Parts: sequence; structure tokens; C-alpha cells
Amino acid sequence: MSFSDLFDSEFKSRNKGHFSAIVRVATADGELSSEEKEFLDKLAVRLEISQAEYEEILENPLKYPINPPYLYTQRLERLYDLSRMVYADHILGPKQHEILVKFALALGFTPSNVHYIIDKALSLLVLNVDLDTFVYEMRNMNR
Repeated sequence: MSFSDLFDSEFKSRNKGHFSAIVRVATADGELSSEEKEFLDKLAVRLEISQAEYEEILENPLKYPINPPYLYTQRLERLYDLSRMVYADHILGPKQHEILVKFALALGFTPSNVHYIIDKALSLLVLNVDLDTFVYEMRNMNR
């Protein structure tokens, strides 16, 4: 196996883990709304998830582990995707908030401020910010 094959394989594995985490959030309430499905469809393309992989992950999202990114900016980007999925149907129930906290912890955010981070992330989504604004605001929230 060449170095580039190893990199591609690890990249695909991380993307599958990220996508499966988002599927878990999307299906936490027992149903998949049309808005959530549309978001998953777009995200699958962006993450280079094949149709077969897409269907496999929808069937069993627990198959792939969450692989936390090393860089803080990448963790924020993943948090943005997860938060958007939670906020997709504009109804935030306690279970969805709890799941988002669990995933934020799995992404490497600290327990001492995870609730503050989640609240800030969701408040930015209420304002309908894009990814760049989200990352900027999250990186600068304590300044």
C-alpha cells in the first residue's frame, strides 16, 4: 500500500465516522425530516460518501467510530455540521441537545465548557451564519 493510498483510506474513514455521527444526530428523534435528508444528501457528496456507503451508514450509523480531528478549526467545522443537523428541523429537544453535547465531547471539547460551546454554536445557527463566520465567532468567543 502506497503512502497516498494510506492517506486516502484514513481520510475516507474519518469522513465516514463524521457522517455516521451526523446520521445518529439526525435519527435521534426517531424520524428523518425532508430537511435533514436534504442536508445528509449534500453532506455525503461533500464528504465523498458513495451511495452504497450512504445506505450502509443510514442502516447502521454505529458501525463507524467518531474520529476527532487534531486541529481546533477542524473540530469547529465538524461541530458546525453536527449543530446544523440538530437545528435542521428548528426544534431542539432535550435529547438532541444531550446528543450534541456527547458528540462535542467526542470531538475533543472539554467537559468544563462544553455546554457553553454548544449554546454558542446553536445561537450562531439561529442567526443563520455560514461556516466561515461560525468558525470565526467560535474561535473568538472569549475575547
